[in-house]
Order: sequence, then structure tokens, then C-alpha cells
Amino acid sequence: MRLTFYKYQGTGNDFVMIDNRQHHFNKKDTKLVKELCDRRFGIGADGLILLENHKTLDFKMVYYNSDGNESSMCGNGGRCLVAFAKHLGIIDRLAQFEAVDGLHQAEIDENGVVKLQMQNVSHVEKHSTHVFLNTGSPHHVQLEDNIENFDIKSLGANIRYGEPYNQAGSNVNFVKKLSESTFRVRTYERGVENETLSCGTGVTAVAIAMNAIGQTHGNYITLETEGGPLQVSFDKQNGGYKNVWLIGPATFVFKGTV
Repeated sequence: MRLTFYKYQGTGNDFVMIDNRQHHFNKKDTKLVKELCDRRFGIGADGLILLENHKTLDFKMVYYNSDGNESSMCGNGGRCLVAFAKHLGIIDRLAQFEAVDGLHQAEIDENGVVKLQMQNVSHVEKHSTHVFLNTGSPHHVQLEDNIENFDIKSLGANIRYGEPYNQAGSNVNFVKKLSESTFRVRTYERGVENETLSCGTGVTAVAIAMNAIGQTHGNYITLETEGGPLQVSFDKQNGGYKNVWLIGPATFVFKGTV
């Protein structure tokens, strides 16, 4: 079968995009997903995303990690999918779509910057060494002063597979404070099982976590990732976080057939 795909990236977090409105792609073929995401023998990506029809919304998002398994929400992937939907003529400036964690709203401007509304966060676990919260995907967040020289893959894997996460796992974010409203972030992503250049749900988790433990009192935070800066805004209400937005560029890379 001949398969047309599109490659998009959001601050270096890259994805294979497939228009699956006609259901030509076999969603049960996890081996194919893994092969397409392979950086040596396939297209190469952190994940694969299917755009599908939805009965009442603009479209539906189905996301797979590069290991071939369908996964939890991907913020940068969601932003890239909005840009893809605009390219296909499904949307103009505003979008409403369904992902695995529920309804999302988004807006894309003329420069390709996408604002994606994330889920509300009602519970933030504060521990002596780290913070844990779910922003559509589970995230372990810990402050470190020397993250430039960290072995992210090894240290992230130890936390991801260790107590209390075990096999289910958690994404792991190492954070360095640069200013009251700016933080440096490096993320180990489960499913990719390595560091990615950027993680949308990860920077969202970092922004909220830093506010929750008093590292910042702002509600518009810049997160410097390996792939470039992202912004997160939110409203804090009754100990929870609402009106959470992930903001950054989503860029078309190339189109091909395989």
C-alpha cells in the first residue's frame, strides 16, 4: 500500500502526520507505526499522529509514541495537528478537536504559532525532591542546577521505571530556574525512551509545578527547551489550574510517500 505522510515539528518535537479520514491506515499495526518512526530505517519521528473525522468537532487526534503504542496526550503533537488541519483546509484560524484526554480548543495565527488549550489540573503532588502532576500525560518534575551536563537518558530512565511509577512509567522533567518567569527544561519521554528536544505536556507541567511550589508567582511562563522556547499561561483558582494554554510554533517540514 502506498501511504502519503506529512512531517511536522514543534520546537524540535517531530511527528509523522497522516490524514486518516478515509480510514486507510491500519490502527492496529503497531509494528508499522514503529517502523515509520524509526530514524534510521523509516521516516523518523518522536511519534505518529492520525487526523480523523469527528461527528461534532473539527477533527479527532489519535497519537502513537515512536515505540508503536497508542499513548496519552501530546501537547506539541496537538499543536502540529492543528497546523496540519489548517493545511488540509479543515480549519481556518480556530479549532476544536478530541484527543485521548478529551476536548481541546486551539488557535493558529498567520505565522504558524499555535495556542492549544490544555486540560485543567486540579491536583499537584508536592514531594521533598520533586513534583508530580498530570497535564494530559503524567509528569515528574524536579529542580536541578546543572542540567546542561546531565545524562538525561540514564537518569530519566531510572526515575521513569523506578518507584512509584514502575512499568506504567512517567515522563521526567529536569528544570533549572533562569528568572522569575523563565525556566530551562530537559525532558525524558516514556514511549520514546529517550530525551526529546521538547515536550508540550512536559513544559505545561513544569510551569504549573514551579508556580505550585513558589518558584514563580507569574501565570505566563517561558520554558526554554532544547528545541526552542515555548510559553504556558494559566489561571490559578482554589488551588487548581484552569484556562491552561500551551503556545509555540508548529512547522511543516516535508511531505512524502512510503
